Amino acid sequence: MKKAVALVLATLMAGSVLAGCGSGGGAGSSAAGGQAASSEASGGGTPASDVNIGVCIYKFDDTFMTGVRNNMTAQAKKAGVTLSIVDSQNKQATQNEQVDTFITKGVSALAVNPVDRTAAESILKKAQDKNLPIVFLNREPEKEVMQSYDKVWYVGAKAEESGTLSGELIVDYFKAHKEADKNGDGKIQYVMLQGEPGHQDATLRTKYSVDALKAGGFEPVKLAADTAYWDKAKATDLMNTFITSQGIDKIEAVLANNDDMALGAIEALKAHGYNKSDKTKYIPVVGVDATAPALEAMKEGAMLGTVLNDAENQGKATVNIAAAAAEGKKITKETAGYDVTDGKYVWIPYKKVTQDNYKDFMK
Repeated sequence: MKKAVALVLATLMAGSVLAGCGSGGGAGSSAAGGQAASSEASGGGTPASDVNIGVCIYKFDDTFMTGVRNNMTAQAKKAGVTLSIVDSQNKQATQNEQVDTFITKGVSALAVNPVDRTAAESILKKAQDKNLPIVFLNREPEKEVMQSYDKVWYVGAKAEESGTLSGELIVDYFKAHKEADKNGDGKIQYVMLQGEPGHQDATLRTKYSVDALKAGGFEPVKLAADTAYWDKAKATDLMNTFITSQGIDKIEAVLANNDDMALGAIEALKAHGYNKSDKTKYIPVVGVDATAPALEAMKEGAMLGTVLNDAENQGKATVNIAAAAAEGKKITKETAGYDVTDGKYVWIPYKKVTQDNYKDFMK
């Protein structure tokens, strides 16, 4: 009898131990399930603290891109991710090597501001071979390139919008100041300072700014147009050439594809006594970007207006997308912080900056 009782007790104890093991296993499974749930919630990628984003900027001394990278740095700090930013020095070969180096070092994602937008395809393939997320910014790759990989995104603005707004600034000025039409012919004799040949923004800003003059009821007359490669010093030299070849009295407006070139044109005008204190010697100059130096030029009355190319939000969106993709999250408005078009594009709108509102954009 005692043996039977002992046998029953032993069996019960064994069951209890097994139940305990099962419970422990259940707890372990629950913990594993929690980790899986957590991993699934974050997309199963890299934890934010381990995310390292390799960033290539086409050149550091571009005023607008300086604003973008400064905001990228601030956003990365806020998000708790690591950012490694390099200067491609306006050389595509250098940028290609930098991308290779980032991949070799094992970055979690890439963010690339291409020197040459046509090189985006080869850069994307490097990322695709390693299954790396990649965000292009400010220089839009061809649509076919964007559709060729499921982990590529673009952050930028629609260049045609900036062209339209800059042209409207000139139209508004001519409508408010009849004296701007120097020869009274109802036309706008203008010179154009363009970004690099073949650059999408340069092409579209040029076209749409002139179209805006027409839409505003003025016939545009191009006196001269040439490229200053986004550069202030080159723009000063080019504007001096325009003044010499055309005669400063014939020029009624200056359209520039960016603020640096607009400021270069202003330097040339000032050297000829224009756009200073004498209100009878003024030629309206407009640019694009709303950089701090351009806003200062507006404050002193040397520059008519500009168009905000939102460096802050372009920088933030780029970091948000690269970090979220590295963490394995789906890119949506929630993870990007911005509307995502076609699952791949974040468009940051331009804003017209005038003499009435420029102070709102000064920091």
